[in-house]
Amino acid sequence: MEGIQELKIRKPKIRLHIGDGYRFVDSIVQTNNLNTVCEEARCPNIYECWDRGTATLMILGDTCTRACGFCSVKTGRPTWNDPLEPTRTALAVKKMKLRHVVITSVDRDDLKDDFGAEIWAETIETIHTYAPSCSVEVLTPDFQGFFPALEKVFAAEPEIFSHNVECVERISKHVRSQANWQRSLNVLQQSVDYGLLTKTGIMVGLGETMDEVVATMHEVVEIGVKIFTIGQYLQPTQKHLPVDRYVGNEEFDEYRKIGLDMGFSVVESGPLVRSSYHADEQARLSGVLI
Repeated sequence: MEGIQELKIRKPKIRLHIGDGYRFVDSIVQTNNLNTVCEEARCPNIYECWDRGTATLMILGDTCTRACGFCSVKTGRPTWNDPLEPTRTALAVKKMKLRHVVITSVDRDDLKDDFGAEIWAETIETIHTYAPSCSVEVLTPDFQGFFPALEKVFAAEPEIFSHNVECVERISKHVRSQANWQRSLNVLQQSVDYGLLTKTGIMVGLGETMDEVVATMHEVVEIGVKIFTIGQYLQPTQKHLPVDRYVGNEEFDEYRKIGLDMGFSVVESGPLVRSSYHADEQARLSGVLI
C-alpha cells in the first residue's frame, strides 16, 4: 500500500481561545498544585479541552527520568515526594464534577521498587472513592515491563488502561531511545489478558510509511486492544525531533476507516489528536460511559 500523496499540506491550526471553562479548570489545577500533561507536554488542544471542562492530570511530579525525542516534559533527576498527591488529585476531580478523567505520569525509573505503581494504584482507588460516578482512564509508562508493578495498577481497576507505543517499530529506538517497542506491546497484552479495556496510540509525521502504520494497527488489534489514536507529531521546540511531513486529512480519514474495518471499537484519527483527546467520547463509544 502506498501512502496517500498530498502536496502543500501545512501545519494544523491550533485553537487559541480562553473561555470560562478554561479559567475554571485552570483555577482548580493551580489551587490544588497539580501537574497536567496538557501544560508540560505543550498539548495543542489545551484551550479546547480545558474549555470543555476536561484535563489530563499528571502524577508523580513534573520531571521525567527519560528523554524521548518528541516530548517536551522536562527530564532530569526527580525530587518529587508528595504522599498526599492521590488525595489532592481525587479532590480536584470531584471539584471539576468530571464523569471521565485521564491520569498520566512521567517515567520514574528512579523508584526501583515499583517505578511509582503504588501511587498510581492509590490515585485510581482514591478517585473511585471521592468521585464514584467518574470513570478513570490511565495512560501509564511501561514500568520497565515489571509485572508486579503493572499488576498493582491493573488491580486498582481503571475503567480504561492506556499505554502508547508512540510510533511504528522501525523508528521507535530513534524516537524514544530509552523505551522498547516490544516491551510496550507486552504491557498492552498483559492489560488485555487481565481483562481491562485497553488503548494505545501513535504519532505520524516522524518518517513512517502508510504501510508501517497499517501494520502497526494490525499488530495491536490482534493483541486485543480496542481503542487506537493517531495524531500528527508537532515539534515542541528546536531541540526536539523535526517533523518529517504533515499528514493530510484524507490520510487520517483512511486510517480511521481501516482501523474500524480491522476490528477496533474506536479509532480517533486526525491532525491534532492526542492520547486523551476526546477521551470522554471514546469512553462513551466503548460503553464505559452511558
